[in-house]
Amino acid sequence: MAKKRPQTKAGRSQQSGGAPAAGADGQIPVVGAREPCPCGSGRRYKACHGRAAAHAATELVQRPFEGLPGECDWVALRELVPAATVELTLKDGLPEDVPSVTLATVLPMAWPALRRDDGSVLLGLQNDTASGDLSRDLADTLQRALRTDPGTPVQGRRAPAGGPRLQDLLAPEAPFAPVVHSGFEFWVPDAENAAPEVTASLERANAAAIPTAKLTGVDAAYWCQTPEKNHLRWVMPHPEEQLLDALARLHAAGRSSLGEGTRLVGSFRAHGLTVPVWDLPSGVTADDVEKPAAEFAERLAAALAATGPLTADERRARGGLTNRQVTLS
Repeated sequence: MAKKRPQTKAGRSQQSGGAPAAGADGQIPVVGAREPCPCGSGRRYKACHGRAAAHAATELVQRPFEGLPGECDWVALRELVPAATVELTLKDGLPEDVPSVTLATVLPMAWPALRRDDGSVLLGLQNDTASGDLSRDLADTLQRALRTDPGTPVQGRRAPAGGPRLQDLLAPEAPFAPVVHSGFEFWVPDAENAAPEVTASLERANAAAIPTAKLTGVDAAYWCQTPEKNHLRWVMPHPEEQLLDALARLHAAGRSSLGEGTRLVGSFRAHGLTVPVWDLPSGVTADDVEKPAAEFAERLAAALAATGPLTADERRARGGLTNRQVTLS
């Protein structure tokens, strides 16, 4: 958001009597909420044209990544994974001076995006956004990063209403292949010679990162290690009610675990998708859970295909799973 600038009475008089400061397309530019409205009314933006913009910004898009390849992994990287990158392919190709565009979970100093010295772009995913459409906010940041000078971070702002979304910018046929990292050294090509503030941010981020690994045998399942127990969090694309019924059928039948000592403990919602969560003993690694997860996927597919009503035991199991469900976004 732009900094508030002092405004004199003379300045207000000149603005109110001047022509509206609309852009070339006739649209009123987006400015800080407490700044003078660019239309020249003399009122603050939030009390003038900002009202309509704020209304548009609060309309929540439940599934911002719907229609993108790897929707489930987009959700996982936004909510679950500390350090990961994905190479992105633009629908219209890259500008000549931009060698690559990489999605990153987090960037130094929580920058929304960064244009590196070599012209490549890093786009941050785990940032606060100003509107209810995360896809539109990220697309706006990406477009600005492509135009900014090399060696420059891109600051956050509220995306203009009606602007493009990621679905408009990214190639729909391109694969979405996350690479999970143990730390954030991918931030800089030469970490040893990074600026002091970047080095400090890198050290803090590495210290806070929870060890995480992506399973290879099933889609969008991520193992993580915590001090007391490990977990598997699995983003699933199925309709919520159908998925909860299927999980309840398996849970009631004693077939919802991933092996001895593991337990399906519930689920949460994130960006319109459901994410079941399993507790794992601290000694269970990502490799250990690969085969059980693949076998569970087969059991789940059969349970999803079932159409009969739930039994009393299955209804109780469903109620228990639902009571432990939360919504992240």
